[in-house]
Amino acid sequence: MNEDTLGQLTQLLEQRKSEKRAESYVASLHAQGIDKILQKVGEESIETILAAKDAKMNGQTDAVISETADLWFHTMVMLSHLGTDTKAVIKELDRRFGVSGFEEKTQRQNG
Repeated sequence: MNEDTLGQLTQLLEQRKSEKRAESYVASLHAQGIDKILQKVGEESIETILAAKDAKMNGQTDAVISETADLWFHTMVMLSHLGTDTKAVIKELDRRFGVSGFEEKTQRQNG
C-alpha cells in the first residue's frame, strides 16, 4: 500500500456497500445498520485500549497496531454508512493544525 491507503480503502468501502451481504463483510455491516457498526467501533476501541496498556507494560506494539487498524477500519465503515469519509476528517484535522489543543477545545465548547 502507499500513502493514499485511506483514499483507496474509502473507495473500496463504497464499492462494498452495494455488494451482497453474504459476499462482503462491509455489506453485511451496512445491512445490519448503524447500531451494529457502532457496536464494532466500540469493541475495537476497547481492544485498542487494552492492547495499548499491554504495549506500555511489555514494550511490544504489534497488537496495538493491529487493533488500531481494526478501529480505523470500522470507523471508516461508520463514516461511509453516514455518508461521509476520511476526507472530511482530514479536512477537520487540517483546520485544527497549528491551533493549541486547549484553544481548539475551548472553541468547540463555546461554538
